[in-house]
Amino acid sequence: MALEKSSLDHNIWLKLLLKMPSLFFGFFLFAVAILLALYSKLGMSPWDVFHMGIVNHSMLSLGQTSQIVGLVLIAISMFLGVIPGIGSMLNMIFIGFFIDLINGIGIINTPGSMLGKILMLLTAILIMGIASFFYLQVELGAGPRDGLMEGLVIKTNKPVWLIRGSLEITALIIGFFLGGPVGIGTLLLAVAIGPSVQFAFTIGKYDSIKAQHMNFIDLYAHIKGTNEIGGRP
Repeated sequence: MALEKSSLDHNIWLKLLLKMPSLFFGFFLFAVAILLALYSKLGMSPWDVFHMGIVNHSMLSLGQTSQIVGLVLIAISMFLGVIPGIGSMLNMIFIGFFIDLINGIGIINTPGSMLGKILMLLTAILIMGIASFFYLQVELGAGPRDGLMEGLVIKTNKPVWLIRGSLEITALIIGFFLGGPVGIGTLLLAVAIGPSVQFAFTIGKYDSIKAQHMNFIDLYAHIKGTNEIGGRP
């Protein structure tokens, strides 16, 4: 029995390890996309407008701000009853880490022409869709902002579109008054991110409706041997 339990534990951790390359590649792509939007100088997504607004009034970097905001959102989500997964926690840490790492290298710069800026922004949108696929396909938990949305939907019994829209608008308004970069790109990101993500999901054959993300409670059940990782009881 002990040998069987040891073998089960080994298989669980091996399966988790095999999911990490896709997860971290998604984080890296997210960081690249966020910086491309920043340096396009055409505007950023509502949450990144909020992050940059905080950066403008603090000594924090964009990556550090993203990490702190993510941590706060995860804490609020847990209070609302949403249990994060490994992917949620790693999302909070490593997207910010990659943002600061890439930005510190200085390989992304603002193009000199408007056409170049537009192409940079469009590339950011495309990469965000691809990043979402690589991150979500491993089913290890949604990001901090999606967790907050889920918690508020459950507590308020309001539709997803209303809660998601309210969160995005609130982040945008606060970020705007803090001096975050709002522009035509902000509107374009809001409109085009959904189709970009859907396109990546279609190409990658990922069905977000059927996806079963594993939180820490699920992980505990897997380790105890009452569940199979990546499958059903």
